[in-house]
Amino acid sequence: MAQQREQAADDALPTRIGQLVMLHHAGDREEARDRLLGLWADLGEDGDPLHRCTLAHYLARTQTDPSDKLAWDLRALTAADSCAEPRSLALRALYPSLHLSLAGDYVKLGRPGAARGQLTRARAASAALGDAADDGHAVGVRAALTRLQREIAGLPDGDADEGGGHGRPGGEPLGPPRSGS
Repeated sequence: MAQQREQAADDALPTRIGQLVMLHHAGDREEARDRLLGLWADLGEDGDPLHRCTLAHYLARTQTDPSDKLAWDLRALTAADSCAEPRSLALRALYPSLHLSLAGDYVKLGRPGAARGQLTRARAASAALGDAADDGHAVGVRAALTRLQREIAGLPDGDADEGGGHGRPGGEPLGPPRSGS
């Protein structure tokens, strides 16, 4: 019986996340962020990685500070990478958006080198979206990739934090740049 209740709660979480995303899209960013943070606290660090990934991805979208947005997008990617079933269709479909979000974060933080690395990863992952012209998500992600590619093309090669990649693929450090370092 307890296992059934836990499964029902797991099944309801995507619906709750979706409702809060609609609240955000309706213009109530703060309320959506507060409620999503409540779900994050309820889910905990041991919660289902796909749910943590989805929740962190949408929490990033409610942030006003670019460094906070980056931190949540990195949490989303970390959760996705920790999934026991990394080849699941749902997860593969998320990777292009995760890398695209990170690329956009790095552009806003004045780090075009890291943005280019994430854009390359987003393009590579976009093959998982398939070729269906009627798939709104796939079409939207590909259009956003093209827009961001154009934006990044006009930026200088170096990052504002020069050398901040510390040898990591894509040039990004483990988190947002720290003030005063």
